[in-house]
Amino acid sequence: MQSPIFAYNEQQTQERWSLQNKQMLRVALEGHDDILARKGTMVAYQGLVEFDAEFQSNQQSRARAQTGEGLDLMRCHGQGTVYLANLKQHVHVMEVDHDGLTVDSSYVLAMDSSLHHEVIAVDSLYGISGSGKYQLNITGRGKVALMTSGMPLALQVTPDKYVNCDADAIVAWSTGLRVQMQAQTHSSGVWRRRGSTGEGWELSFMGTGFALVQPSELLPPQNAQIGSGLAAQYGMGQQGARGQNQGNAWS
Repeated sequence: MQSPIFAYNEQQTQERWSLQNKQMLRVALEGHDDILARKGTMVAYQGLVEFDAEFQSNQQSRARAQTGEGLDLMRCHGQGTVYLANLKQHVHVMEVDHDGLTVDSSYVLAMDSSLHHEVIAVDSLYGISGSGKYQLNITGRGKVALMTSGMPLALQVTPDKYVNCDADAIVAWSTGLRVQMQAQTHSSGVWRRRGSTGEGWELSFMGTGFALVQPSELLPPQNAQIGSGLAAQYGMGQQGARGQNQGNAWS
């Protein structure tokens, strides 16, 4: 049998984490160092690989119920190769180190099981009840695979160069950055989009690090629970706008 389709062979590499192509992740398992992957994202595997639902602590379950932020994970372990993908989204492998990574959980495809994750919250400029945004903070040392709708843009943040990103387009940022949620309007019009431009809430980043944005303000097409009411209507991020202090872990 002959066909150009057979040109899409397995990628040969010595790397444990690698991309089979722009939309598919390849992870080699060697009997240790399990990985955690979003449930239902395995598209193929080779070898003796097992998949188990990952246990959620009571604290993680409460945070998920209260904020909508969190991860439905499965543990992949054994010896072999596993391929992960989700609705043709672009996949990017990042190394998490002591700086940490803050990310919208909807964009996480997989991570090393050695990494720790917890829910934090970003405060709004106006201190209005219900005007903040919850995110996931990932710490430790290891790899994490993120998904974006299209090819992303990594913006460098420096002390003399602030970066502002649409709350519906931001994917992740360096945990060490100072973050403020704001609307470019006066407080009495905070629930209205800016004039007739269609722009709403933004995240302002200060310090040293990076901010990763995708070329889309649409929610990720992965059946993740989305916000509703005023929060969703006025562009305040996927989980809507909620008022908490940035950097405070959910407890």
